[in-house]
Amino acid sequence: MTIRKRVIVNCEYSGRVREAFRKLGHDAWSCDLLDSEDDSPYHIKGDALFVAYTFPWDLMICHPPCTHLAVSGARHFPAKRESGVQQEALEFVRNLLDAPIEQIVLENPISIISSEVRKPDQIIHPWQFGHGETKATCLWIKGLPLLQPTNIVEGREARVHKMPPSPTRWKERSRTYQGIADAMAAQWGGQC
Repeated sequence: MTIRKRVIVNCEYSGRVREAFRKLGHDAWSCDLLDSEDDSPYHIKGDALFVAYTFPWDLMICHPPCTHLAVSGARHFPAKRESGVQQEALEFVRNLLDAPIEQIVLENPISIISSEVRKPDQIIHPWQFGHGETKATCLWIKGLPLLQPTNIVEGREARVHKMPPSPTRWKERSRTYQGIADAMAAQWGGQC
């Protein structure tokens, strides 16, 4: 039997990772500047760093915004560096990774975190967790084992990359796949 963990999922508005941990009996919360998509009472609308540094957590999973970090937008890097927004985003990542929490996972696509902070510990794809899609996702891990694939499937399409422009495209692209959320909860939380 695993001990019930206090889990914070920072920069998560969808609630998918939070709910995967809650279903296994953990005291899991999400935090974002946005309202929770599922109107959960276990969502804190607020500053992720304040929540990470103020309350006692056993595990923190972070999904910092990739807007100023992902190499898919590298053509905009000179302007982002000049304006300071990229350094601000990197400082946010460093502060999340330095939070006083024993177990931390930071998730982001292929990004400059690798060259400016440190290389990721692992790169995963949705097709390793039951979704027939590609989307390279880097994990920076502290105090936990690597995430093991749970359901390798065929049909490796870059659906997320091919999404047409829309006002909500960024939200659709940032949602954690359910198979990955479930694997995180099962492997890093365990059954209570």
